[in-house]
Amino acid sequence: MPNTPYSNFFLSNEVEDQFNSHLDLQRFVTIDRGLVGTAGMTRKINRYRATNGTQKLTKGQGNSTSITVGYTQKEYVIALAQNRFEFYDEEAMEDPMLVPVGMRHAGTDLFNTTNADIYGEYKKTTLVTVGDKFDFAIFANAQAMLNLENLEDVKIFAFVSPNDVAELRKELKDDLKYVESFARSGYIGTVAGVDIFTKKDAVTGSIYMATKEAVTLFVKKRTEVEQITSGKRSETAANTRLNTIFSRKYYIAALTDATKCVWLLKGVATACPNTETTVDSSKTYYAQSGLGYVEVTPEQGDNPYSKGWYTIAPSSF
Repeated sequence: MPNTPYSNFFLSNEVEDQFNSHLDLQRFVTIDRGLVGTAGMTRKINRYRATNGTQKLTKGQGNSTSITVGYTQKEYVIALAQNRFEFYDEEAMEDPMLVPVGMRHAGTDLFNTTNADIYGEYKKTTLVTVGDKFDFAIFANAQAMLNLENLEDVKIFAFVSPNDVAELRKELKDDLKYVESFARSGYIGTVAGVDIFTKKDAVTGSIYMATKEAVTLFVKKRTEVEQITSGKRSETAANTRLNTIFSRKYYIAALTDATKCVWLLKGVATACPNTETTVDSSKTYYAQSGLGYVEVTPEQGDNPYSKGWYTIAPSSF
């Protein structure tokens, strides 16, 4: 007799619990559960950005620049993340933990795939601060670029590679505050009000600091689980008592507010020389913005030197 001790509802909950607990979605991204459509369909999303405009003035002076806000419309394709778990009836009867463990890993596997896309969106931010080391100053400068009021009421986090964790601890020393009530997987402390997390696949020499408003994860309401058993099996599968479970998630990870994410780079910003009078399409250009830089989109005929633009490069490790 075929052994199907688990309902699709149970399996779906198993996957969904893993998806939430591993990714901690409520902390790191904004969740929009109203996604509709199928894999391959596109959705247009506005990516907002802003430039700083605060100036120190003397008597009789006025502002010569203004804060500007704009957006770029980007097209995203709805992604389908799916995995498959197979087991025989005899295996499930011999080991009752087989299916729960397999489905827990299905959730972890979905997390790894989705998390990679989310991290990729943070890397698209247009704001950057540079320095020769990761210390208190670079975090303070990055915070200033977020243009946030009441920082004590805003949750700001940063992802750090394991290779940079040791440097942070040495450089920050007593500035790295450990608050036990905030402890969680990957958390190593707080500096300048920013919660620092270790991310094993983060890029060494680069830290992405953000609030959860920076990236939005558009998802369907629940993880879908399809279990192929009993009468739904092919003749061969039924004859060998093979069960197959598919887990899938439809989603879009998108950088929706570039003003809420800053790239902290161990590197150097170099002003374009007077010989660079035309745009080099292979380069990314930046303009000074507050205590850092903001990526610019060159227009036809722009002169990088006269515009006062910069190029930014990471330090050699």
